[in-house]
Amino acid sequence: MIETTAVTTPRGRWLWPGAIALVLLVMIVSWGGSYATRFYFSEAEARGQNTLRLAVAVLRGHLARFERLPQLLADHEDIRRLVSNPGDDEFVEEMNLWLKSINALLESSDLYVMLPNGDTLAASNFDTDTSFVGGNFAYRPYFLDPMEGRPGRFFALGTTSLKRGYYFGAPVIIGGDVAGVVVIKIDIDAIEDNWRGGDYEIFVTDPEGVIFMTSKTDWLFMSVPPLTGDLLERTAETRRYADAQLRDLPTSRGAYADHELLLVEDGGTFREFLMLTEEMAEAGWTVKVLLDTTPARAQALSAVILAVLVVGLITLSAAIYLQRRARLRERRQLERAAQEQLERRVAERTAELAAVNTKLEEEIGERKATEAVLRKTQSDLIQAGKLAALGQMSAALSHEFNQPLSAARNYADNALVLIERGRIEDARGNVTRISGLIDRMASISRHLRNFARKPNQRLSAIDLGEVVRDTLEIIDWRIKAGEAELTIDLGDVPVRVLAGPVRLEQVLVNILGNAIDAVSEGEDKRVELAARHTDDAVTITVRDHGPGIPTGLGGRIFDPFFSTKGVGKGLGLGLSISYNIIKDFGGELRAENHPEGGAVFTIVLKPAGQTSDTALEPAQ
Repeated sequence: MIETTAVTTPRGRWLWPGAIALVLLVMIVSWGGSYATRFYFSEAEARGQNTLRLAVAVLRGHLARFERLPQLLADHEDIRRLVSNPGDDEFVEEMNLWLKSINALLESSDLYVMLPNGDTLAASNFDTDTSFVGGNFAYRPYFLDPMEGRPGRFFALGTTSLKRGYYFGAPVIIGGDVAGVVVIKIDIDAIEDNWRGGDYEIFVTDPEGVIFMTSKTDWLFMSVPPLTGDLLERTAETRRYADAQLRDLPTSRGAYADHELLLVEDGGTFREFLMLTEEMAEAGWTVKVLLDTTPARAQALSAVILAVLVVGLITLSAAIYLQRRARLRERRQLERAAQEQLERRVAERTAELAAVNTKLEEEIGERKATEAVLRKTQSDLIQAGKLAALGQMSAALSHEFNQPLSAARNYADNALVLIERGRIEDARGNVTRISGLIDRMASISRHLRNFARKPNQRLSAIDLGEVVRDTLEIIDWRIKAGEAELTIDLGDVPVRVLAGPVRLEQVLVNILGNAIDAVSEGEDKRVELAARHTDDAVTITVRDHGPGIPTGLGGRIFDPFFSTKGVGKGLGLGLSISYNIIKDFGGELRAENHPEGGAVFTIVLKPAGQTSDTALEPAQ
């Protein structure tokens, strides 16, 4: 054997350290940046949650302080006497003074008593320029609810004082009838002042989404959802914001990982905020805390830059060390090579002839052994092919029969219930549908039996609408079980394609079933089936609003036995069979992710009337 001394070249020395450093840098920039951003977003969210909980606790405490006071006052003997004798001017004056003292004691904004017609009889601000006495507020919910015997709560901008406040109303009941209403208005400006000056923004919206409390004065009376005519009309009915001008807050929503983002236009540019939300159902409010994401993103960028610098420093140190070792190793290799070169040349010449003879004998033996192995391999391949075909056919039959069998089982169960209830005609209809499903299963069996070879019959013109209707009969139970919202749009003109009805139905059952499974775990349950006809082709699209096709798996989705579902939820044959069926029709089946989310499967078929060289479908 000829020996050679390998000398490592400089290029080979630096290849693997450089590759490792490059991989580390790519991982840091791509994965590390995303991880760092999520980490600092989570830290910011934890701070925001503390701020949100504190803000909600303060609001609830402030409201709870005054919640039961109106009813206590409504049960007071002097209040009951006041609403019973509204014409006693001397007593009304006494009650005005009394209400003023109680209002000062409670530290509320205003305290007043209203008659059943909505007129204000007495008020704590009777001696001010914005006195409520004589005013009529019958349009306010805090008056309307107590007049029906219920406590009243309402937030609004005062039509007289033009000050924001929260109103509590309670009925004054005398002899079982509502004789008046006691109202307490509380001020919220003090709470709002405490929100300003932090590294966050806080605002509270009413049930319509209008901001009425905020740490940013510019956002006051702006609507987060776009203003609509209905919203403005409802607000005008209760005069919630008096004559204040409502405006839209220019925003757009986004998300990063599991964090909710809100982009708000500020000075012509959009600022990105991390948004945290908590509902105050008892008041009908929604409290939101916004944290600017700029610091978190800056911290994440700094962390990535630091990691890149550390990797660069480590790589440079390793390069210096490896260079020194390489120079020493090269020097020793050159010395050994010079010493061994003469001896090696003599040994090479002597062993060359013997090696050639030995190699010839080995090649003769290897060729004989290879011929024997080849014959055995050919025999094994024939047997393996038979077993593979048998296994694939069995799996396909199991997969294709599962859906009609499930539908038949549902029809049978319903028929038993109908028979027990005496609805024989309805039960007969279910039995007829079961019979149809059995015929369809027999037809599917014939198609699967001929799946491995090219049938010798030509395609026929079929009505796509009829195929879709037959498909819905099979998968109707799956639509209901998955709570999917299926929308079908086949256009205004009947669509006819060149295909086989049962096999095309198989394809639609597989693709629609996958779409229903995709949306079953999500919030958006929509599945959309549409068909469009052009001069050259008929395009059928099935779009779901699920998680879409996982990245990197698009090229394998039509492979046999490949599935993204969990164990026991599919054999991975449906899309493979569908792909081959459409290919036999002379068409095309594609799968891709929709830009707005979810997956889109596109079937392209020849319209009826075009000639086809594809021999196909057995009699159906």
